[in-house]
Amino acid sequence: MGILSFVKRLVTWWDGQTLGTQLFTWRKGVKVGEDDQGNRFFETRDGKRRWVIYNGEAEASRVSPEWHGWLHHTWEQPPTDAPLVHKDWEKPHHENLTGTAMAYAPAGSIRRKEAVSRSDYEAWSPE
Repeated sequence: MGILSFVKRLVTWWDGQTLGTQLFTWRKGVKVGEDDQGNRFFETRDGKRRWVIYNGEAEASRVSPEWHGWLHHTWEQPPTDAPLVHKDWEKPHHENLTGTAMAYAPAGSIRRKEAVSRSDYEAWSPE
């Protein structure tokens, strides 16, 4: 590990864990589980603090509702021990795509690739 990557890990948090988080996790953390995206979930030995170490970019919307509830002490058992029952009409969890190229663009949006011909609109032009 070079000095530049060491300094990056020391002061940045958006691309994985910082050195301080790694040391705290090593000293006091107990791994509780991992989700389908590779995010790892930990808690202290006394169970008072819970945290996630993201696999890649630190984006909170990547945490599924099951793990979100556990992180915020909504329920005590992690999804690995007591998985939530899903209804058949529920859609799978996806991260928030706002601000990315994959964000939703409604019909007629200028971000859509295909051209939309509109007969209900006539552009104004000064005469």
